[in-house]
Amino acid sequence: MSDQNNLPPNQLNIEISEEVAEGTYANLAIITHSHAEFVVDFVNVMPGTPKSKVKNRIILTPFHAKRFMKAMIDNVKKFEAVNGSIQDLEVTEMPFTFGGPTGQA
Repeated sequence: MSDQNNLPPNQLNIEISEEVAEGTYANLAIITHSHAEFVVDFVNVMPGTPKSKVKNRIILTPFHAKRFMKAMIDNVKKFEAVNGSIQDLEVTEMPFTFGGPTGQA
């Protein structure tokens, strides 16, 4: 008998490969949208580097984008309840070069 036959109703069995489980680091998200979808591009910007590439792109329906936003808000609140307030980037006024040397082309 398969594992899916043992699942309670309305429960989804989700698997993750080792490669995906390692994750991809991103320190910038660029969000765009059309009438039909939201596109979130995740980028890893390195200090002193004038050029970066999109590492991952996630495309969501407006419905799922709103659910994702609510889930992120809920998770940030839970994180801050345990770890303290996350300082906003605008408050720290960190330069876009992240303190590294300025890149030159």
